[in-house]
Amino acid sequence: MTVGPVLVVNAGSSSIKLAVFAGGAVRLSGLVDGIGGAGRLRLGDARHAGDFPDHAAALSALLAALSAQGMPLTAFRAAAHRVVHGGSLTAPARLTPEVLAAIRAAIPLAPLHNPHNLAGIETLARLAPDLPQTASFDTAFHATNPDLATHYAVPAHIAARGIRRYGFHGISFAALTEALPRLSGAPLPARLLALHLGNGCSLCAIRDGQSVATTMGYSPLSGLTMGTRAGEIDGNAVLQLAEEDGIKATRHLLNHESGLRGLSGGPSDMRALIAADTAESRFAIDHFCYWATRHAGSLIAAMGGVDALAFTGGIGENAAPIRSRIVNGLAWLGARLDEDANAAGAPRLHAPGSLPIWIVPAAEEARIAADALALLDAPK
Repeated sequence: MTVGPVLVVNAGSSSIKLAVFAGGAVRLSGLVDGIGGAGRLRLGDARHAGDFPDHAAALSALLAALSAQGMPLTAFRAAAHRVVHGGSLTAPARLTPEVLAAIRAAIPLAPLHNPHNLAGIETLARLAPDLPQTASFDTAFHATNPDLATHYAVPAHIAARGIRRYGFHGISFAALTEALPRLSGAPLPARLLALHLGNGCSLCAIRDGQSVATTMGYSPLSGLTMGTRAGEIDGNAVLQLAEEDGIKATRHLLNHESGLRGLSGGPSDMRALIAADTAESRFAIDHFCYWATRHAGSLIAAMGGVDALAFTGGIGENAAPIRSRIVNGLAWLGARLDEDANAAGAPRLHAPGSLPIWIVPAAEEARIAADALALLDAPK
């Protein structure tokens, strides 16, 4: 069996994250953000500013920095990628022409994500054509959703064109289901409500370890109020906007200028909104918490109850006031925080006698690396 570290590549809309995994742990991590103009590169202790016009240039710069730190591409056993939309693919896969074709076919379903994911794959294939590459899909974890949860109420010939609910953040939710038993020292709760709260947000109803419902749908736009995405909005409102302003402008509005940014009139970062304490920022926070709580009730109904809550993601892990607001909104479940533990960001958040409430650190890159190793070590 070939040995060597695994390089995990997570390409977002304006950033690329890298992580080097060896022996089950992160040995080195870094990123480039600000892609599309003047950006910043960080890799371990190395930091510098630069112009990164596109994802290929950003990844090439990161790989050069890796090589300068003694980790050329030839040192890696494989490269493993996060791909937001797997389309028809419902399990991690080695990258073959057929798998790449499926990822390209899903571009209309995730136009803001899959092209960037493919850019990372194609750049590595060009620079290291013999390096095995794998992909893990954010949609795959939700393949266990029942048909009632995934079908929109549209005619069959429309559904056949891929118009259905897919769900996202699946890599994060899969990692959470593995990590929570280690964290709690107990089996995974039978009915777990997982809250992935960050710039993108979604909730997942996890019953017996499997996703049965989630808030995102056809694309990562729907569901909760997010950093710059509108979340839930009536289809006729979208059609009206598209008729008045055009499809391109409406797509940009709903994905990049809405959510917390639209409500606050500026900031989309939760830390900035909490610090600002203006009428607009308070309303944006109220909206975020209200819709997280309201959607939580829907997912709890889909599971027939709930046995535990688990927060993850940048906001879920770090914003104590937001966790407090959401849990208070679910007090009717018997959920009650230990306020000292919440303020400290402790893993166990629940007060005595409460429904269990946990913080589970996001571990998407570790899950992607584990998927890659499982594929590489599978019998031929």
